[in-house]
Amino acid sequence: MSIRIYHNPRCSKSRGTLALLKEKGIEPEIIFYLDTPPDVRTLAELTRLLAVSPRDLLRTGEKAYKDKHLHDNSLSDEDIFKAINHAPILLQRPIVVANGHARIGRPPEAVLEIL
Repeated sequence: MSIRIYHNPRCSKSRGTLALLKEKGIEPEIIFYLDTPPDVRTLAELTRLLAVSPRDLLRTGEKAYKDKHLHDNSLSDEDIFKAINHAPILLQRPIVVANGHARIGRPPEAVLEIL
């Protein structure tokens, strides 16, 4: 079983989710998305696996959200994906992908339902 985590080591929820996976004996593929931002295609796939809209991937409290005027409802899905790709701090975190599903690890235990 292949398991991936989109991880930000500075985020307590992301660290907690990774620790939980390791406690369960799982060594996931760790994607440091701030260093290697997901491309538009990957972000579209994440929204499908999460069963959410692209806007649900956005961290609305980030300065980049305001700076890029992402509150504008006329923006397309692709516009949102491109914004996240260019400013990956906007991506909700952590995201765990396993078994054809994904979950945002808030709380960290939320990812257990897809394992």
